[in-house]
Amino acid sequence: MAEPADHVRDLMAFIDAGPTPYHAVAEVTRRLLASGFSELDEREAWEISPGGRHFVVRGGGTVVAFVAGSDAPSHAGFVLIGAHTDSPNLRVKPLPEVSSNGCRQLAVEVYGGVIWHTWLDRDLSLAGRVTLTGGETRLVRFDRPLCRIPNVAIHLSREVNSAGPQLNAQNHLVPLLGLGDKDDPRSLRGLLSDALAVDAGDVVTFDLCLYDVAPACLGGESAELVFAPRLDNLASCHAAVSALTAAGSAGASTRVVALYDHEEVGSQSAAGAKSRFLSSVLDRVAGAYRDAGRDATSRAFARSLMVSADMAHAVHPNYADKHDKQHSPKLGKGPVIKVNSNQSYATDGPSAAVFELACRQTGTFPQRFVSRNDMPCGSTIGPISAAAMGIRTVDVGSPMLSMHSCREMAAAGDVEPMIRALTQVLSLPELPRPSA
Repeated sequence: MAEPADHVRDLMAFIDAGPTPYHAVAEVTRRLLASGFSELDEREAWEISPGGRHFVVRGGGTVVAFVAGSDAPSHAGFVLIGAHTDSPNLRVKPLPEVSSNGCRQLAVEVYGGVIWHTWLDRDLSLAGRVTLTGGETRLVRFDRPLCRIPNVAIHLSREVNSAGPQLNAQNHLVPLLGLGDKDDPRSLRGLLSDALAVDAGDVVTFDLCLYDVAPACLGGESAELVFAPRLDNLASCHAAVSALTAAGSAGASTRVVALYDHEEVGSQSAAGAKSRFLSSVLDRVAGAYRDAGRDATSRAFARSLMVSADMAHAVHPNYADKHDKQHSPKLGKGPVIKVNSNQSYATDGPSAAVFELACRQTGTFPQRFVSRNDMPCGSTIGPISAAAMGIRTVDVGSPMLSMHSCREMAAAGDVEPMIRALTQVLSLPELPRPSA
C-alpha cells in the first residue's frame, strides 16, 4: 500500500479532477481502467467469470464496479462499499441569461443543502456535461475564474456581522458573469461551443455546476489539514476506489463499490440509491455463476455486508455543545462509526463489529458518532440500500468540519486509516453469518 502522504496527495488530485459528479465518475473509470477493469454496457448481455473486474456507469454520475468472487455470490455473498459522487452546489438553469444594471449574470438553482453564504466572493467557474445534436454528450470545464457572487458592502448592510447574511436564494445567489445588458450578443451557449470547438447551434442542452477554482491543498502549521471542496463525499469515493484496487486478487466473496449521484437531494432518481441500478447489477452477477442455484440473488443478499461510507461530523472547537459529549469524533483520530436508533443510519451491533474489527486489524480504533437527542440526524444511502435489498449495513465516515460549505476541511491523518479499513473489509476471507 502507498505511503500515507501519497494517499493524501492522491485524494487532493482526485477531488480536483471531479468538480461535478460526471467528472468524478470519469476520474473513477480512468483509475479502474488503469487497474485492469473493463466497462460493461447495461443494454448488452454480460459474460462474467470468477475474478473478472468490471464496472458499469449509469446517468454519467453513478458507477458500480466489482471484482467477481471465486465462489458464487449465492454461496459467498457480496461485500459492498457505497458512497456518493454529488455535493451541494449551485447549478445553472436551462434559460440562464440574466441582465441587471449593466451586469450579465447566470440564473442558478440551489442543489442540496448548500451553506449559501460560503459561495459569496469566491472565484467560481463552470463544469458539467453538454449534449450535442445527434445525442453525443461531452464533458466540459472552464479551468479559470469565470463568475463570482459578490457580497453586499458592509456600508449597505450594517447588521451583517450581528445578524448574519440575510440571503434570498432567488435574488442574492445570482453569479455575475461579465458586463453588458440584455441586448449583448454573447451567450452561455457561445462559451460552451467555443470550449468544445463546435457550432453554437450544435449545443442542445447542458447540465452545469458552479465550482470553486481554488484547488485542494494542505493547511495547518504542520500541513496536517486538508482544505478542499467536495470532501463530502469525494473523500469516501476515493477511499472506496483505492480499497477496491488495493484489495488484490479475488476472494470468495464478490467485492463491489457503488458510487451514486443524487444523494444530496434524496436519491430519488434513475441513477440514485433508491433506483434498482445496484440491485440489477448484483442480480446479473449472482446469476452468472453455473452453480448459483435457485433464488441466487436473495440468497446472496442474505449473506452480504455493505459499508455505507459518508463523511462524519467532527466536533467543532467553537461549537462543541452541538455534539453529544460521549460521541464527539475528533479530527485526526480515525474512522467514525455512525449510529442512530431511529434508522437514519443503518448500523447495528453485528455490522458495527465487522467494521470495528477491520479497523483494529489495521491498527486503528474507530470513533463513534450519535446525534444529540434534541437535534435531528442526517441520513445516508445506508438505510436506503439496507431497506431495498435486505443487506446488513454499517454507516461509517471520516471526520470533517465545514460540511456542505463551498470549501470544507478534514485531517490529512484520517485519509489513510479509512482506506486501510475499507481494504481490510473487502479482503475478509469469509463474511460473518447473518445470524451473528
